[in-house]
Amino acid sequence: MLQLHKMNSLDLNLLAALDALLGAGSVAGAAQRMHLSAPAMSHTLARIRDALGDPILVRAGRKLIPTPRADALREPVRRLIAEARMLMQPDGGVPLARVEREFTVRAPEGMGIVYGATLLAALRKDIPLARLRFVPESNSDAMALREGRIDLDVGTLFDKGPEVLSSLLYEQRIVGVVRAEHELLKARITPKRFAAQQHVAVIQRGMAKETVDRLLAEIGVARQIALTVPSGYGALMAVARSALVACVPESLARTVADGLGLEIFKLPVAVPAERVLQAWHPRDDADPAHRILRTCVASVSKDASFGPLAARGGEMVSHRALLARR
Repeated sequence: MLQLHKMNSLDLNLLAALDALLGAGSVAGAAQRMHLSAPAMSHTLARIRDALGDPILVRAGRKLIPTPRADALREPVRRLIAEARMLMQPDGGVPLARVEREFTVRAPEGMGIVYGATLLAALRKDIPLARLRFVPESNSDAMALREGRIDLDVGTLFDKGPEVLSSLLYEQRIVGVVRAEHELLKARITPKRFAAQQHVAVIQRGMAKETVDRLLAEIGVARQIALTVPSGYGALMAVARSALVACVPESLARTVADGLGLEIFKLPVAVPAERVLQAWHPRDDADPAHRILRTCVASVSKDASFGPLAARGGEMVSHRALLARR
């Protein structure tokens, strides 16, 4: 990594400085992270450039951008710094009972609502000073795990990246939800009656449309989408205040249905269950605190899978049967 013939003149703190420079993308930002003055960080950058034989950061307009060599070094340097910190901790590091750490979890909005308090309580049994921060899903931020801006990614995770590790949490069923006394519930719920209602769609990360829409399209039916929101919870709030119809995960629907005066019903097409994963970067795989976080998430998520839902307003019709009836 750093040229061997120059190791005699190098301080291994240059690795930490290089990590700060690559993370901040600026001399001023790296100086803040390293608690140095800007001139001192500029001098350190000059030493790194000399050692690597590469400019590392080059000016593009008013910004500094990384060179290809710098991009290639980003992950190895970050991993080395993390491993070095663990190696230098006495007796395997600080006892978990004294660890003060905030875990950032990116997840569908409903997870914080359904599991947030339970997850925090489970986590604090082993890490009593732990804090949890939930951030919403993003449509174009697949680099968050790689760059260390989040600790755990939870969801269907179409874009988790090739090196990211993951495990299955549960499979969630999608159900229909309407306000109590909705006219849709007054007769058998067929695909045609269902689609003819005004709907609120949920379009999340990695999705062009909901699975139910693709299945309805195959039998020549299309929902009337009046409103589109980025989360299941947003859809439920809209349904509670209108005559709209939503399709959301059953776990979230059951959690808030009574409080919002909602009714849950079985969809008139057989939507496959969605695989919900938790994903993390390999650099966190062996970290004891992170392992506890993953274990707690897996434990509390077991409640997400409910038993069979009784059909409401008519029989459940399989997708194949609907195609045969056309």
